[in-house]
Amino acid sequence: MTASQLQPEPPAPEPGQFLSQAQMQFFIPATASLHERRPRTMKHGDSFAVFDHSGDAIAGPGSPEGLYHRDTRHLSHLYLTINGLRPILLSSALRDDNAILTCDLTNPDFAGSDGRVDVEHDLIHLRRTRFLWESAIHERITIRNFDAEPRTVSVDIGFAADFADLFEIRGMTRLRKGVTNPPDIGDADVLLSYEGRDALTRETHICFAPQPQELTESHARFDITVPPGERATIYMRVSCERMPRPGEPLSRQFLKSLRDSMQALKQSRARSARMHSSNQLFNEVARRSVADITMLSTDTEYGPYPYAGIPWFSTVFGRDAIITALETLWLDPSISRGVLGYLAAHQATRFDATADAEPGKILHEVRHGEMAELGEVPFRHYYGSIDSTPLFVMLAGAYLERTADSAYLASLLPNIEAALQWIDEHGDRDGDGFVEYGRLTDQGLINQGWKDSHDSVFHADGAIARGPIALAEVQAYVYGAWTAADAIYAALGQQERARHYRDRAQALRTRFDEVFFDGDLGTYVLALDGEKRPCRVRSSNAGHVLFTGLALEERAGQVVRTLMAPSSFSGWGVRTIASTEARYNPMSYHNGSIWPHDNALIAAGFSRYGYRAQAAQIFEGLFAAATYVDLMRLPELFCGFPRRRAQGPTFYPVACSPQAWAAAAPLSLVQSSLGLGFNVAGSEVTLCEPALPRFLDELQLHGLAVGEAQVDIAFDRMGDKVVVKPMDRIGRAKVVTIA
Repeated sequence: MTASQLQPEPPAPEPGQFLSQAQMQFFIPATASLHERRPRTMKHGDSFAVFDHSGDAIAGPGSPEGLYHRDTRHLSHLYLTINGLRPILLSSALRDDNAILTCDLTNPDFAGSDGRVDVEHDLIHLRRTRFLWESAIHERITIRNFDAEPRTVSVDIGFAADFADLFEIRGMTRLRKGVTNPPDIGDADVLLSYEGRDALTRETHICFAPQPQELTESHARFDITVPPGERATIYMRVSCERMPRPGEPLSRQFLKSLRDSMQALKQSRARSARMHSSNQLFNEVARRSVADITMLSTDTEYGPYPYAGIPWFSTVFGRDAIITALETLWLDPSISRGVLGYLAAHQATRFDATADAEPGKILHEVRHGEMAELGEVPFRHYYGSIDSTPLFVMLAGAYLERTADSAYLASLLPNIEAALQWIDEHGDRDGDGFVEYGRLTDQGLINQGWKDSHDSVFHADGAIARGPIALAEVQAYVYGAWTAADAIYAALGQQERARHYRDRAQALRTRFDEVFFDGDLGTYVLALDGEKRPCRVRSSNAGHVLFTGLALEERAGQVVRTLMAPSSFSGWGVRTIASTEARYNPMSYHNGSIWPHDNALIAAGFSRYGYRAQAAQIFEGLFAAATYVDLMRLPELFCGFPRRRAQGPTFYPVACSPQAWAAAAPLSLVQSSLGLGFNVAGSEVTLCEPALPRFLDELQLHGLAVGEAQVDIAFDRMGDKVVVKPMDRIGRAKVVTIA
């Protein structure tokens, strides 16, 4: 069955198969603000953890805190007390590279039996040092006595594992669950386990050293006497699987695992070019961006793959990873290679309506939890995105341009050709020359572009557009895919195929302008609905048309002016929807909010057409926003209210932080400002009319690879001009400035 032969959506499923149509849009109810919690997040491989500033995970409705592995929460509660009271928080910090969480705490006043203060506050110091490595939390708790006499304290660590599926924590209700097994309690360890309805056993193994004075299924108590000025130490390991009980001491495991973790981070950082500027705040933003990309990237057999974001999207997403790879390609091509390899290996080869899969289509999302395994959510291997497939081909072409690795592209050619065939046979559902989407069952996502909220595609009067929907940016990605196909086939010596896609790209450019450009709006319409009526809405989607080069040169200036008008540009960035539009809501997910990755792509489009001053405005807005955010970390999105003098942006309550494509946005903006490109055949780094935003007087790039060579480059801003100074070289790398 081809996409154009699809019948109307089928009736609702039988009771119990899925719970409700409202839940099927998988939105995240804002029962609590993640920004208000300002959580401390950690990730390694397929595991991630969310803690509060004290290092605890507080169980309760709406709490996302805990330790997760493959979409299941293995630790839902962790609570430390001293003499029955919660310690006072002194400070909490993640290292700049996200490797270690350190929480410094102290004692409150301890009352004696007569009710009077027996031990004053701030005499006992506790330091919690924690990291996540190979699906286990490793923690060292150091207790130091600053009193003049020995002190005996009782340290209690409460814990629990609810083994909840991530989609339950996101707000879905389950009518039936599996069985929680009785705990297995040893002298210094506890095994908690759960038998899922998917016939899988999920386990949490908690080990302590020294042996606690009391250990139950829910807490461990340590009675510790600390001499004046001395220290005592407790070690704890929480593993998402049963670990052997005998073996080396936990103290030695802690140090060995920490050493392995730090070495792995060092190796990951070595792949990437580095940058340093005259602005210390920007240096912190850039360091956090690189650290977050490193942390979110999971090593697969194909290479590093950036998971989308914590806490809701710490898994494989196709679109998110491709865009993250495009944003970071100039710094670290290995991410793009890893993304291409993984997505090629998991490309759809057959029809599967429940997964929105068609031959050649590229993944949207992968889930491993119990609900996905049972089909209670359709995301086990889900293909319901309209843009991942053309973006996959775009990334392949960009990777070829950046690396000249034609041998690797040749190995992916069957996947590239399958993706191109999908665009023709299934993407263009009605043969009108544009790619549309429509879910294959009523259980899939209603909207399948990057703005996938149920109300994100609408007409000027606010009426929801009915599909199949042809989004403006999707046509831009198709243009980008065909342009990439031209370059790929040319590099592989298939000139006729290259010419075929070059001609198709040019024809699409002409046809798209005729249908999508609206002179009265001053921009491209958001989309065409199922009746080919234009959705006459000013949106950020038009910036993606500039990003891939689909826009005619004579349209670019008008589109830039529309996107930078006060109704669209808030001062922090370009809103997803202009404030003049019917469904504008600055607190919505997609109808007036500001997304860093969206703005990075828009700025890249501005730069492509020579509008670097406007790209610099976006750069300045996002950088300023980052300086108001905890850890200098740009979140997934923030609200679209206008920028106010001497005040920071308004935060979106359930935005992921970190989020891969948001973390990569500042890195992409550097490339856009500098007009940075590569000619690998000539060992050239090219700079087209380089510019620096006002907050950067100097910028240095170190270890920028071009083929087998490397070069360091310094940039000095002199008014509106930038002086380029090549520094050290390895090999024959050249720096070419294009005026």
